[in-house]
Amino acid sequence: MKFGIATFITDEGIRPDTLGRALEERGFSSLFIAEHSHIPAGRESPYPGGGELPRKYYRTLDPFVALTAAAAVTSRLVLGTGIALLPQRDVIHTAKQVASLDLVSRGRTAFGVGVGWNREEMRNHGTDPSTRGALMDEQLRALKEIWTTERAEFHGEHVDFDPLYSWPKPVQQPHPPIYLGGESPAALRRLAALGDAWLPRSHTSPERIVEVREWLKEQGRHDVPFTVFAAGTKPDSLRGYAEAGVDEVTLMLETLPEDETLRVLDDLAAVAAAHH
Repeated sequence: MKFGIATFITDEGIRPDTLGRALEERGFSSLFIAEHSHIPAGRESPYPGGGELPRKYYRTLDPFVALTAAAAVTSRLVLGTGIALLPQRDVIHTAKQVASLDLVSRGRTAFGVGVGWNREEMRNHGTDPSTRGALMDEQLRALKEIWTTERAEFHGEHVDFDPLYSWPKPVQQPHPPIYLGGESPAALRRLAALGDAWLPRSHTSPERIVEVREWLKEQGRHDVPFTVFAAGTKPDSLRGYAEAGVDEVTLMLETLPEDETLRVLDDLAAVAAAHH
């Protein structure tokens, strides 16, 4: 089982290039970073974690800029969005950003996506929260069309564009792997139909991991990698994930200044080494 890192990169924490270099030096396999374009001042949607929304949510860097900085100083680290809020994004710009990162990183992009939870944030982007799942389904199909077709065209209920040309194409073929976040029935159906890997959160039990693996096989999907997002360091939990056949665990790294981050990474690297 491989070990990566999940974190929020902000203007108050370690720089993404410094972090990327430190992760690769310590043998971590991947870096998955969160995205929020903004946090509306009028807070209505409850924070899924309970209580007040943490400060780091307000201050995230653009994920593709941050991952490009990390790409420039690494050669092996997988660079992932965890997660990009696809229903809030323009699909053509997103296709360009993902393909550009994959080119710059020489094929190390992992495109993690989810529907999101902050309804006010969605509305500010012109997204109707009630149809965000259907929108994302079409966006994923449209992205694949842009990435894999020289003259791309898509006509759906939520995404519609006439023939277009868009380069660069991704280095990875047919495109960077799409990691589907979420554990709901709708998210799992989307994974089976459109995803390349599953990115469940750390509250997902090893037993549930096994159940989903069997369910995917029933859908004809026998080859879906599982990466647990933002896990803790309890030995029993990590052992359970390994026994359940999880391919990779990303350990949660809190957003801290550089010196503190490097000390924490040393500790997390020791945890990973103990479970390899």
